[in-house]
Amino acid sequence: MAAFGWSALLLPFIPAAVVLSLAGAGSTLVFVTSALGVIPTASLMGRATEELAARSGPGIGGLLNVTFGNAPELIIALFALGAGLQEVVKASIVGSIIGNVLLVLGASMLVGGWKRQHQRFNETAANVQSTMLLLAVAAIAMPAVYVLVSAPPGLPSPTDQLVSYGGNVETLSLVASGILLLAYLAGLFFSLKTHRDLFNPEHSAGTEESWSVRRSVIALAVAGALVALMSEILVGSIEETAQKIGLSEFFIGAIVVAIVGNAAEHWVAVLAAKKDQMDLSVNISIGSSAQVALFVAPVLVLASYVIGPGPMPLVLNGFELAAIVLAALIAGQVTQDGRSTWFEGLQLLSVYAIVAVAFFFA
Repeated sequence: MAAFGWSALLLPFIPAAVVLSLAGAGSTLVFVTSALGVIPTASLMGRATEELAARSGPGIGGLLNVTFGNAPELIIALFALGAGLQEVVKASIVGSIIGNVLLVLGASMLVGGWKRQHQRFNETAANVQSTMLLLAVAAIAMPAVYVLVSAPPGLPSPTDQLVSYGGNVETLSLVASGILLLAYLAGLFFSLKTHRDLFNPEHSAGTEESWSVRRSVIALAVAGALVALMSEILVGSIEETAQKIGLSEFFIGAIVVAIVGNAAEHWVAVLAAKKDQMDLSVNISIGSSAQVALFVAPVLVLASYVIGPGPMPLVLNGFELAAIVLAALIAGQVTQDGRSTWFEGLQLLSVYAIVAVAFFFA
């Protein structure tokens, strides 16, 4: 149980989701139980990755952390691709980026700074990550900008415009994805090799026992299998759930799926801030956003060529486009001085709440 930490309380939802799915229970109940079941499996994956990283040195350890950091979300998105839910996939990408920058960083600054005058973190590392995020967001935005600028008269929405510009947009999305992956590899070399001292903040493991490599690998394999199982059940219930409860698939992907897929990682960031480890908290929040933009999004575009009904053009709607651009700009603004206060955290949470409400009505 200790391996799951606080998320052990949610372990019963894993078998419950399986039983309800096999029994043909209502889609809403299946969706809720499977979403809650994802959280402890993601927590186990995070703990196993952390233990392996601690035993592998800063180079390999950093690579493990960035590789498996967003694995639960990536697995959920791959199942959504297979189900043909491309809009849910794109919404979850956007939701993860804004969730990390606005929700997680905001909560971390609020909790960590509540009884402190301010907290400090390495502004150089934070600025590098926020710059990487801004550049990646610029690349992600270009296919949507192309569609909006090049669309012929009479096509009111980006989805309709893809009917006429699908080939060009798919090519542009593919090229952008390839470039982003190259930038991601260069970023790995930068953060793990030439400037690794900036990107390896100390992280106290507390009083939890250390795991052997064998135990960590087994836990990682089990966690991966459970995440895949919960993801398949979750994705299979999204469409019907959206219809029953009156929420759009867009909102479910951008808010619900994005939060669930990263819940365990979010908790670690807030807990680190409470312990005055803001370097780790900023590294998790902004670093994860940059990883989603540079790695997860391109991988999903490439995967769509072999999974699902067809290639997924990386064309975002107006809400998504505005949200990620604003999030990238805000990330650079709040990290430029290397200090944070609880009021900055409250402001970030306020922006996230407004964006979530806008997504709800979209």
